[in-house]
Parts: sequence; structure tokens; C-alpha cells
Amino acid sequence: MILIALMWLGVRLFVTRQLEEQARRHAEAAEAGHLHASASAEGLPLRTRLTSLAAWSDVAHNFRGDWEMLWKEIASGFLIAGFISLLPADFFNSLFITDASQPWRLLENVVLGPIVAILSFVCSVGNAPLAAVLWAGGISFSGVIAFIFADLLIVPIVLAYNKYYGRELTARLVAIMFAVTVLAALAVDGIFTVAGLVPSERPSIDSVTSRGVSLNYTAFLNIIFLAVAAGLFGLTVRHGAQDPVCGMTVDRRAGKPTSNHEGKTYYFCGEGCKAKFEAGHAH
Repeated sequence: MILIALMWLGVRLFVTRQLEEQARRHAEAAEAGHLHASASAEGLPLRTRLTSLAAWSDVAHNFRGDWEMLWKEIASGFLIAGFISLLPADFFNSLFITDASQPWRLLENVVLGPIVAILSFVCSVGNAPLAAVLWAGGISFSGVIAFIFADLLIVPIVLAYNKYYGRELTARLVAIMFAVTVLAALAVDGIFTVAGLVPSERPSIDSVTSRGVSLNYTAFLNIIFLAVAAGLFGLTVRHGAQDPVCGMTVDRRAGKPTSNHEGKTYYFCGEGCKAKFEAGHAH
């Protein structure tokens, strides 16, 4: 709640209406008409929609479309995170001051926490295990909280901001989020300290890093959702067509814009891509 309130205040103070409108136009141009499929079963009861193949097809094409728009950013994040994971835990803990006076240690830790989060490319999927390693290594509570709060500042997400909102708004958003992360972490640290909720004992690093992979409930959930993702992709194969402009897969039955060229019908995610295609193939 503290993070959200500070973020709202930062945006209101440092993002002008003019810049907001400029970013909206930039997003519309970047989107180029990439519209999600409208629900074919819209207006029907929930039970009917849950059993409607057309409705699930819409969900599948929306799911695949989101991946196709951001797969480069997501893939780069996983790739770099894989290399970062090879670094020993001591590398991250050595970046933080642990033996200085409390004010300097608090300030350095809370500022460096988001930077480590950015460099390690961990988002909400993997920041808790590394946060545990940092806490075991002697990092201040505020530094660990700042590290956890910074999951929206990792490079793939910032690249997505830049792609859709433009460089100027992205720079302001990153600066605002960084400052908000630091302030919110300090506030949480202060509240937990006053309430006596900051743990007094730390686990050993070995107890955190030596845990192996086990078949627990999260592993089974991952298997289930991978199967669901595979099923959604499978639904897009039968009725899907590739937009020749942006490469997105669209549902041929969803009433998407089409264009006939040299006897072949092309399907588009939106009017923007159709216009680009026809402009490039005008005789």
C-alpha cells in the first residue's frame, strides 16, 4: 500500500498531462492496431463461456499475441538471469556494506538493493530466494525490502516501457520507481522496527543455497500450467493465421481485417497493420 501510494504521488507530481498524452500517442503508434480478440461468447452466462470453444480460442489467441509482442524481452531476461545465477552468493553479499555504522549501512543497502535487483534480472518469480540469500549474508532489512520492491525495474520490463511509452516517460517512470522503492523500503523498515517485527536471527547462507529441487506443490502447479499453456497454443494452430506485418497470430474467425493480394487472403491483428500492408503493396 505504501509503495502504491508513493508511486501515485510521484506520477502526479512529475508526469505532466502533456507527457501523458504524448506517451498515449506513442503507445497507440507502437501498438499499430494490435487489438486483442473480442470474446466470441461475450454476453453468455459464465458457465456457457467456460465450455465454449470459441471463447477459449479467443483466450488462446490473446495469450499467444501477448507472448509474440514481448518474447524478445522475456527471452533476454531469462538468458541473462541464467548467467547471473551462476555467480556465487558471496558475490551479491560483497556488494553491500555490513560492518559500517547504522545510518551509512542503511542508506547504502537501501540504494544498492534495487540496483542488484536490476542487475540480477529477477522479478517476482525469483526474487524471494535471492532475497533470502541477501538476508542471510547480513544485508539490512531495508536493503532486502528494496530489493524485493524493485521487480518492476528489471531491464526486460524497462525495454517494454520504452517500446510502448517512449524514452522520456520511461526515464521518468524509472526514476520515480527507483526513488519510491527506496522510500517505501525505508518506511517498511521503520514500521517493522517500531513494531518489533524485524527478525533478530538470520539463517546461514548454506541453509538457503543448499536446498535442492524437489517435487512439491509448486512443481506440480508448474507442470499443470505448462500443460494449459501448451493447450492454448494448440488452439491457435487450427484457426490461426500470421499477420504478415507484425508477425502476430490472429484468429481467422474473429472478424479481423483482411486484404486480398495476388489471389491470397491475408489476415491482420488490426487496421494499423492492414494499412501498412496495403501501402507497401499498392500498385
